[in-house]
Amino acid sequence: MRNVPFEIQRVYYLYDISEGASRAGHSHKNLQQVLIAVSGSFDVHLDDGREKRVVRLSQPQEGLYIPRMIWREIHAFSSGAVCVSLASLLYDEADYFRRYDDFLLAVSERT
Repeated sequence: MRNVPFEIQRVYYLYDISEGASRAGHSHKNLQQVLIAVSGSFDVHLDDGREKRVVRLSQPQEGLYIPRMIWREIHAFSSGAVCVSLASLLYDEADYFRRYDDFLLAVSERT
């Protein structure tokens, strides 16, 4: 809890991503996450349903905190990029929004 704002329940990584491929394309109802580029670089597109921004990760000593209810897509993986994900929950398919329209509806119901 010193460097990550939650208890880490799961760690996984993305690697050997083909040029031009993207990953993620979802949001979580409850899960929080920290992404780290332990090798290479990639862009993380973030969307809270109102504002969008892109964060480039390229330093292994820096992590990107993604709270719950943020749509994320990961693009522009460099050759040899490795993305480590620290997650606040174990895998649970029911925690995902896989369709962007469903995510936007849930965001609009919260406001």
